[in-house]
Amino acid sequence: MQDFIDRHMTETITLHNLAEVAGYSPGYSIRLFKEITGKEPFDYIRELRLSRAAEKLLNGKVKVVDVASEFMFESHEGFSRAFSKQFGISPRRFSREKPPLKLFTPEHIRDYNLSLKRGEKIMAAKTKPHTVFIQVVDFPARKLILKRATKAIHWGEYCEEMGYGVVDELKQIKGALHESGGIWLPKSLQKPGTSEYVMGVDVPADYKGEIPQGYEIIALKPCKMMVFQGTPFEDGKYDRAIMKLWEAMDNFNPELYGYAWADEDGPRYQYEPLGNRGAMEALPVRQLDDKK
Repeated sequence: MQDFIDRHMTETITLHNLAEVAGYSPGYSIRLFKEITGKEPFDYIRELRLSRAAEKLLNGKVKVVDVASEFMFESHEGFSRAFSKQFGISPRRFSREKPPLKLFTPEHIRDYNLSLKRGEKIMAAKTKPHTVFIQVVDFPARKLILKRATKAIHWGEYCEEMGYGVVDELKQIKGALHESGGIWLPKSLQKPGTSEYVMGVDVPADYKGEIPQGYEIIALKPCKMMVFQGTPFEDGKYDRAIMKLWEAMDNFNPELYGYAWADEDGPRYQYEPLGNRGAMEALPVRQLDDKK
């Protein structure tokens, strides 16, 4: 995964790319990457891109806007915010004054004993099991109020692109069927030039309330959802709770219980992970005798 990131630093890198080169599921690939490097893959990629961008600004007469575009930032403003947050100085000022910076230079992992590491984790899991609660819920015909991004594939990327204000705006929508959250849309509900991952909230099919500016509303058919809920976790450890939930979902076979995944029947929901209830997600399924 590190080698792939190095080779494609100035191209779009998706979680599916990393999972494919790692040879594992997306959820396990993220967990493995963080376990070994200490960083989430996309935090790692962002910090490395910003450090490479700093080197470019230091070593050549280049425009900040061109460097931002080369390292896959959507806008000059977004690049400047990220650069300033990481280094404490704007890219324009850095290019002009060239003060010393502490760049992100990760150690490449090549001889890591994965088989031993996995064995240790399996033993730990046996001594301290992680329980996941699963139930199937009927979701009625309804509507979804959502705000699309352009390329986000998870919550962190979405908030970087669209801002954290979306969370508060969705919570203010009255008459919602349940809480708002992150959503992966099936291909049938995606639009060209927009992302698979959005944020939104379900409302009744006859909803007549206000739709915030910049949002849209779409109709959803009734479907069955398999809801996965992890155990409560300590404050601040939501990322570990999500990784554990994803691992359980990756290893779960719904056919043993008379269901099959039905990705095109509806969105996949990711609700806010809360310490007192755990991480929670919902995926569309069909009963096997209904599967076409």
